[in-house]
Amino acid sequence: MPFKESSRMEERIALLRAVESGVFSVSDLAARHGVSRETVYQWKRRRESGDERWFEEKSRAPLHCPHATAPALIEAIVALRRRFERFGPKKLRARLMQERPDVAWPAVSTIGGILKREGLIEPVRRRSRPVDRGSVVAGSDQPNGEWAIDFKGWFRTVDGTRVDPLTVSDTASRYLLDVRVTAPTHEGVKAHLTRIFKEIGLPDAIRSDNGVPFGSPGAGGLSRLAVWLLKLDIESRFIPPASPQHNGRHERMHRTLKEDTAQTPARSSSEQQARFDAFRQCYNEERPHEALGQVPPATRWTPPSRKMPATLVEPWYDPDHEARRVRTDGTIKWRGEPVFISEALSGETVGIIEREDGGHLVRFCRRELGAIDRESRFHRFAPPRARLRYAVEPARQHT
Repeated sequence: MPFKESSRMEERIALLRAVESGVFSVSDLAARHGVSRETVYQWKRRRESGDERWFEEKSRAPLHCPHATAPALIEAIVALRRRFERFGPKKLRARLMQERPDVAWPAVSTIGGILKREGLIEPVRRRSRPVDRGSVVAGSDQPNGEWAIDFKGWFRTVDGTRVDPLTVSDTASRYLLDVRVTAPTHEGVKAHLTRIFKEIGLPDAIRSDNGVPFGSPGAGGLSRLAVWLLKLDIESRFIPPASPQHNGRHERMHRTLKEDTAQTPARSSSEQQARFDAFRQCYNEERPHEALGQVPPATRWTPPSRKMPATLVEPWYDPDHEARRVRTDGTIKWRGEPVFISEALSGETVGIIEREDGGHLVRFCRRELGAIDRESRFHRFAPPRARLRYAVEPARQHT
């Protein structure tokens, strides 16, 4: 049995006395006290060396580490970090090797450890995986029940201008609402949708992928654009990651769009936009669509009845909800402590309702964002993934 902490020194002294008595063999004493014979001889050598504290536990740390980083190198690493506060271990090592290539600088991991010991970096808090909310049946058999939106892959015109075509179509009728060269940003897409909403009206939902600016990895998958759509009472429906087949009708239209307008790019962005406009007119009003019984989409589409409001209405929650304003850093004040919800909701009001398990559910408009547990930790929900309830047309068909 191992020695108890309070009696280790006394046991060692007694063991050495028993060894010197000659009554017991070293093997018997070592077995009785639960140590090896070498340990007994080691204690004996330490006592014979004249060390008055031979019976005390010695540190097992090595006296010398041949691989330890030299103090001069540590000083150089720390000094460079103080010059470039935003440089991480990789960039620091690259810069040091450029300045002094003759020095054997430590590995990136070692530099990271040095910075951590010196208090120059803080450990990154890893975000937990969002709570899966499952799938929802999406799509609509009625015009404007759902629109699809996406960027067709960018390309350059002959003059070198980058072109990012943003496309919007009606899921049920296949009506192509617009193809517009648009900046792939929140501001660009919002301005484009604002124009469409004012000219045409509002759909009930919009289907998109999870990428910026449509969605985000945050609570409920919301981006600033999705927040704006929810305030317009438009549901954001996100397809499963890496699953373009769940926006198959829209993706199939992209193939035809590319073949007809961008197989050979135009000379300029304006000329390319003119091609998109001509394609849209033909696609909607002249080109028979096989999935529609060989009639053009314009024969199946009607403008939406909902119109763009003059002002956005703030979210309203039932009286059993507690309302909290999201601060600029994405947090709310909850039970006296800051709780991070989402930066996309900065300035917006969320509703919080108690659950049976003692936690609280956080909502924005109709979207459930996550749950706050009893320890005031927020567990964000992944967005419910939208899947088409009708079969996707095979790629070989012409739409």
